[in-house]
Amino acid sequence: MFTHVTVGANDIEASRRFYDAALGALGVEPAQGPDPKGRYWWRTRLGAFAVGHPIDGEPACHANGGTIGFAAKTPEIVQAFHDAGVAAGGRAIEDPPGERKGPFGPMILAYLRDPSGNKICAMHRTSG
Repeated sequence: MFTHVTVGANDIEASRRFYDAALGALGVEPAQGPDPKGRYWWRTRLGAFAVGHPIDGEPACHANGGTIGFAAKTPEIVQAFHDAGVAAGGRAIEDPPGERKGPFGPMILAYLRDPSGNKICAMHRTSG
């Protein structure tokens, strides 16, 4: 459904280090870039994710109520994503990493805020 997601960042290098660590724990290669607009890109066969300064020149801010979810192959990778993100300057939010039950079945989740305040999570769907 999506080709790419881009979020704003005020400190591009802090965000690059954070996402290299957190997405690296999910098996994503380090960022490519910066491109001519100063953005860094992480690419997989399923799509791309980028961080950069807002093109309008205004400060970056997070979307209140917005979350970007990244797929994790195992529950252990969800925990590795969380730990790598915190170690690289992210902030743990909501409940600790672990299982949640919901209308779409059980899943393992971990939520973080990146250095610019964007909310992200890693999710592994269990067979429950």
